[in-house]
Amino acid sequence: MATSKLQALWNHPAGPKTIHFWAPTFKWGISIANIVDFSKPPEKLSYPQQVAVTCTGIVWSRYSTVITPKNWNLFSVNVAMAGTGMYQLARKIQHDYFSETEAAVAKE
Repeated sequence: MATSKLQALWNHPAGPKTIHFWAPTFKWGISIANIVDFSKPPEKLSYPQQVAVTCTGIVWSRYSTVITPKNWNLFSVNVAMAGTGMYQLARKIQHDYFSETEAAVAKE
C-alpha cells in the first residue's frame, strides 16, 4: 500500500520528476528565512521586501488552485509566504507607528 502511494506521488504531474515539484520545494527557503527573521529587530525589516513577500504569497496561492494539475506544494508554500510577510509587516508597522505613541503615553 505504501509503495502504491509513493508510486502515485512519483508519477503525479506535479511530482518529483517535474519542475512543478522542485520550484515550490526550494521556495520554502524564502519562508524559512522569513521565519528566522522573526527574531530580527523590527527596525531592520524592509517594507518593500515584506510587501513583495506578502503579495507574491497571495497571488501565487490563488494561481496554484486554478492551474492543472493542482499543485498543493505551491499552494502551501505561498500561504506560508503570505502569512510570514503579513506578520513581519505587522511587526514593522507596530514598531514604526505605535511604539512611539505608547512610549509618549508612558512618560506622562
